[in-house]
Amino acid sequence: MEVEAKLIDLALEVDAEITPVCNKFEKISLNNHQKVLQAFRKARVSDYHLKGGTGYGYNDPGREILEEIYSQVFNTEAALVRSQIVSGTHAIALCLFGVLRPGDELLAVQGRPYDTLESIIGLPGDGKGSLGDFGIIYRQVEPLPGGELDYDAIQKAINKKTRMIMLQRSRGYSLRPSLNINDMSTLISFIRSCKEDVVVLVDNCYGEFAETLEPTDVGADIVAGSLIKNPGGGLVPTGGYVVGTKELVKLTAARWTAPGIGSEVGPAPDFIRLMFQGFFLAPSIVAGALQGAVFTARLFEKLGFYVGPLYDEPRTDIIQTIMLGSPEKLVAFCRGIQSASPVDAHVRPEPGPMPGYSDQVIMAAGTFIQGASLELSADAPLRKPYAVFMQGGLSKHYTRLAAINAARHVLACGS
Repeated sequence: MEVEAKLIDLALEVDAEITPVCNKFEKISLNNHQKVLQAFRKARVSDYHLKGGTGYGYNDPGREILEEIYSQVFNTEAALVRSQIVSGTHAIALCLFGVLRPGDELLAVQGRPYDTLESIIGLPGDGKGSLGDFGIIYRQVEPLPGGELDYDAIQKAINKKTRMIMLQRSRGYSLRPSLNINDMSTLISFIRSCKEDVVVLVDNCYGEFAETLEPTDVGADIVAGSLIKNPGGGLVPTGGYVVGTKELVKLTAARWTAPGIGSEVGPAPDFIRLMFQGFFLAPSIVAGALQGAVFTARLFEKLGFYVGPLYDEPRTDIIQTIMLGSPEKLVAFCRGIQSASPVDAHVRPEPGPMPGYSDQVIMAAGTFIQGASLELSADAPLRKPYAVFMQGGLSKHYTRLAAINAARHVLACGS
């Protein structure tokens, strides 16, 4: 009872403290919602666009209009938005294999990329089918000790073979800072000063609508993401997107289907209405997820845990990191999130192996759509310093309740 009373009092204190921060996300949401609404109106979305197609899907009006809307919102020449792209990792792989050729170099400038990209690049294992297997060179530049970008090392690393530079907006399973749009703009300008014709690819997963600008607004050539994260608005059951220049999206589409076919085929699924509706709602849902992350950050900071970002720091993605310090507390946090979920609340998460990850991973995701991070999930590899990565929340109230329940479980572990 003492712990419960403490949590209730802390939650009320947190609610009062975070109000000015949460109001900022309301303004961002309004700006982004207006941008999306204008794109829908300009595209003249009609009822018949919301129906699915069959067969080859030639001249599918719903698919074509949806991709037109994505192009407008992301300020690009072209878009590929398809239910047949199964994840953000898949979308990024399409970009990498579609654009790069044997002898080209791929350079990552933020250190090691997200775990699921390692097998694509060819870092662990036998590398069969990876970029390395096709003769594509990979190198990376490590960040400075404080997590900042090492501009001197980046300049030295870029050479005549560097065809593509890959940026990651979120921190992934690392403790380095996420890359906000202002810093990304500075970085892309610097990259262009070193090599003007290099292709800048951005992994935009978890970042859409977190700020008023997107990577393509500040110079990124091609951007990829998942529809079961931010742009799906919590409604889309599967899919991914690629936006960018006409030439690069065409190359990506040729990898998605086949050369000579590209994006001309692929029927809209029966749930294309959800793809329209989810994108329309996404700015509001993302704002609620950000407000829930702010509450979680401040609550656990008050409980004595290191969090990143801090509750009042700028945010560029929906991920909240909490350093729990032990495997027991890490597992307890995830079980607390799971038991507060609307789906599979009775399930007890356990660490285990997962495809694409070198460490055992524990995942809490009591979601309506399998793996839909925007709904509310928490996961982490079981490795030091035992940091959990929480993302999403279909509403700020849901995230608040789940965070309090996670705190109960963590506190029950003792010191």
